[in-house]
Amino acid sequence: MYRFLVTPRWLGINVFVLLAIPVCIFMGTWQLGRFEDRVASHEAAKAAPDPGERPAAALETLLPVDQETSGRHATASGRYGDQFLVPDRELDGESGSYVLTMLRTDGGKALPVVRGWLPSGGKVPAPPTGEVTVTGSLQASESTGSDGVRAGGGLPQGQLAMISAASLVNVVPYDVYDAWVTVSKAPDGLRAVPAGAPQNTGLDLKAFQNLGYTGEWFVFAGFVVFMWFRLVRREAEAIRDRQLGLETAA
Repeated sequence: MYRFLVTPRWLGINVFVLLAIPVCIFMGTWQLGRFEDRVASHEAAKAAPDPGERPAAALETLLPVDQETSGRHATASGRYGDQFLVPDRELDGESGSYVLTMLRTDGGKALPVVRGWLPSGGKVPAPPTGEVTVTGSLQASESTGSDGVRAGGGLPQGQLAMISAASLVNVVPYDVYDAWVTVSKAPDGLRAVPAGAPQNTGLDLKAFQNLGYTGEWFVFAGFVVFMWFRLVRREAEAIRDRQLGLETAA
């Protein structure tokens, strides 16, 4: 009765099933591995000492920013230049803006410095003049997926949607470090912006998306097996009905 399984039509179905099942299992296992990696990174970040408690170091020695150097106190010297507002940033449940000032370092490149958070309607304090030395928590450049970023267009001149070298090079005529710092002591009229956790170290939405995709791929594998058995059973029943003369003519 099951000789139909070796017909050309069913050979094609069988090959598809034999290929689909391991692909689904592989993709599910890969997504599960991604979730486990994020959990491990999260646990490692929790167990690691606070990077802000380590001694401050020169900016150049901490670049490029990674999970090890993110949050470290970096120092840089230079003169403040262009200043921008980064709107729609929340601090302690209130909406306001980051005050971002470019520090033109002695090496020629500029370091974005968040001098503090300004409540809505507040007056932006002018940056200090002359040579200054800045110490702040080192942060990686933001992207559209970073926490707090609302990458909407149409911002007025002097405002930025995100803090990144890629966006700053389009508005300033000098090179920019692919990093930024947030100072721990803000000037009068501003509130200090706390350093964020390194990227990809938390159990964020992406981690749970990986877990959801894991379940979906394993469900797909089970669905393929279920449908194959159902089609085989239906074909076998149709053959049996024909043999018994029970098939109804169309």
